[in-house]
Amino acid sequence: MALTLVQFDFPFAGPWGAGMTEALGGLAQDIAAEPGLVWKIWTENAADGRAGGIYVFDNPDAAAAYRDKHSARLASFGVTGIVAHSFDVNADLSAITRAPL
Repeated sequence: MALTLVQFDFPFAGPWGAGMTEALGGLAQDIAAEPGLVWKIWTENAADGRAGGIYVFDNPDAAAAYRDKHSARLASFGVTGIVAHSFDVNADLSAITRAPL
């Protein structure tokens, strides 16, 4: 299976930690149902005022569709300065370093 990783990083004013969990639980449920999503890791850095996520998709088309969808969703929330990258995953090397694939 060819995997595609998508990385999002953007300015975020909070909430952080448990507050983020409470505020964004519904969004997490929506993302969990995204076609092709294998998993997501949520990222937050309160000191730098940045948040985002690392996503793995089971195919590049699903990853590209989600990247466009989430970029538009973030923009609709008023988020600017969104940085999004897509990468092919080298599963063989990732297995050596215990990636949860």
